[in-house]
Amino acid sequence: MRQPIDLETVLAGFTAPWSPRIVAQVNDYDVRLARFAGEHVWHVHHDTDEFFLVLDGTVHIGLREQGGERVVTLPRGSAFVVPRGVFHKPSSEEGAVVLLVEPTGTVTVGDEHDEVPDHIDATTGHLVP
Repeated sequence: MRQPIDLETVLAGFTAPWSPRIVAQVNDYDVRLARFAGEHVWHVHHDTDEFFLVLDGTVHIGLREQGGERVVTLPRGSAFVVPRGVFHKPSSEEGAVVLLVEPTGTVTVGDEHDEVPDHIDATTGHLVP
C-alpha cells in the first residue's frame, strides 16, 4: 500500500550533496530530492530536459547556449527547466534542497561532462525505501 512521502524524513536520512534520493516514480520519471552544495560539473543530457524546483536555499545554474554563457538564479520556491542538449552547471554557495524530475535511469552527470570530482555522486539516484 502506498503511503505519503515525508520529505523532511528523507532529508534527515542523508547529508551528502549531489547524491539524489528517488522519492517517487511517476510513469517513466523519477522524482528526486537532492542537496546542492558547492559546484557540480558542466554536463549535458542529450535526450531529456531537466526540471529543478528549489525547496530551500538558492541555486545558480550556468548555461552554455548558442548566444554564449549565462547564469540563472533560482531562489527558494523557483522552478526552472534546462532544455535537452544544453550544457549546464548547477551550484549553490550556501547549500540548497532541490526537487528534480528526470526520466528513470538519467545519470546525474549527463551524457557528456567535465571530469567528475569526488564530491559528486555520478548515479541514477538512490531509491528511498
